[in-house]
Amino acid sequence: MAAHKAKLVPGFTKQYGVTLLVNFETYGSILEARARENSLKRWRRAWKLKLIEDLNPDWRNLTDELNSLAG
Repeated sequence: MAAHKAKLVPGFTKQYGVTLLVNFETYGSILEARARENSLKRWRRAWKLKLIEDLNPDWRNLTDELNSLAG
């Protein structure tokens, strides 16, 4: 997360200046996580917005919640 926020990782987050984590999902394996990521990348933008707003209607930054799961 720190590397993304510091714009050290090339890609979408760096290109568009994304600094908020508004949704995350946990999986038991990297294969499951990659499959879900690939699926989400094919979703329409409206579907992604609905996913976020259903789970996080205030668009809170969830970085601390993710960090607490990891640590």
